[in-house]
Amino acid sequence: MKKIILLNVILFSALFSKAQTTAMDFNTVSCSGTPVHLFSDLDGGKAVILFYYMASCSSCPPQAQKIQVMINNINAIHPGKVKAYAFPFNNTTGCTYSQSWVASNSVPIYVSMDSGAASVAHYGGFGMPTVVLVGGSNHRVMFSSQSFSTSDTTTMKDSILALIAPTGINETHNYVSNINVYPNPAVNTVTISMDLKMQSNLLIDMVDVAGKQVAVISNNKSATGTVLQHFNTAALASGIYTIRVNVNGEILNKQINVVH
Repeated sequence: MKKIILLNVILFSALFSKAQTTAMDFNTVSCSGTPVHLFSDLDGGKAVILFYYMASCSSCPPQAQKIQVMINNINAIHPGKVKAYAFPFNNTTGCTYSQSWVASNSVPIYVSMDSGAASVAHYGGFGMPTVVLVGGSNHRVMFSSQSFSTSDTTTMKDSILALIAPTGINETHNYVSNINVYPNPAVNTVTISMDLKMQSNLLIDMVDVAGKQVAVISNNKSATGTVLQHFNTAALASGIYTIRVNVNGEILNKQINVVH
């Protein structure tokens, strides 16, 4: 008997460990009848948030709303890159309730689903809400929580941006190479560095999530070679911004997260 119990513990531990690192696929239709396939979303470069709720959970709607704000802010700059699904934690809460939950709580970013028991168990859930962030072609779990708090939206946001808009990557362009923006997140100062392949007209500015220009960092003719521009972010509100680099009409965008 002890051996059987020990074996069950080992098997459960192995399954739980896997559940925390690898997403569980679903290929079905949503409550609105739309085909949905999780791994297709992930293979297509999207980040996906899975939100599991209980009908009697009073804290679930406010948390879902906070996550929705974060998703909308990211999608404003990277359209369609973040998706979200809302599942009841059991298989007895059907689509009628699931659709009304999404509508009545004003969280239209979420695709309403039913029958969430198997997948919430896969992620070790049943704390409400259980929130899971998955992404990448390796279908990894990037974040998981059974006691979600408002500060977790920052953790999720940083993970999503690292997946869909990484900075510091060498890029091949006609006039510029090796463009980097750091540190990210930025507190008081951000540095933009790049190598210009020829003398160029260089415009660097920054816009907020609504596309409104908040600063012009540089606007001049720059010589061939390495260019460094420093910008004081202390006066900016915390949030996501885009640094636009315009070199002779060639535009490159880099995401920056300002935190204070």
